[in-house]
Amino acid sequence: MTTVNVNQGNRMNDQTAEEMPLSERVVKISRVAKVVKGGRHLRFNAVVVVGDGQGKVGIGSGKSESVPDAVKKASTQAQQSMVSINLQNDTIPHVVKTKYCASEVLLMPASPGTGVIAGGAVRAVVEVAGIKDILTKVRRSSNPVNASKAALKGLQLLKNRETEIQQRRLLITNPKNQT
Repeated sequence: MTTVNVNQGNRMNDQTAEEMPLSERVVKISRVAKVVKGGRHLRFNAVVVVGDGQGKVGIGSGKSESVPDAVKKASTQAQQSMVSINLQNDTIPHVVKTKYCASEVLLMPASPGTGVIAGGAVRAVVEVAGIKDILTKVRRSSNPVNASKAALKGLQLLKNRETEIQQRRLLITNPKNQT
């Protein structure tokens, strides 16, 4: 019997493939060569995006001397850092623009049937999250690592319309409860 522990910040730990089938996408694999006395020492870095297709997604990176090990480490880290996002049907509820390092990502909701209009790294993030209709644009730096992290940051900023309306009505009716 396996359990899912939910911590603060909507992070999920101890997930298994039996409970929720996860899909993973490799965003980037890079080879790093360190020159030593005996020659070159090769290592690999991998960035992987993992999601369940129903609003949970995570990004992880791993390093190892072989590509499969680096991807496995990145996938494990991505599963441990999964967060929930707010979806509205098969798209996002509103427009959001985020920045991570030098990458700027614009995420816009799309009408049904539009599909995923996104570049490589952002496409991987939104597809494993379960978004079917979205328009995106990556500006400034198109570095896949920074673009995918900016997309995840933007998805985390999405708010549910009904809960926001209720919270704002409470603030209007009870101004003394403001912090």
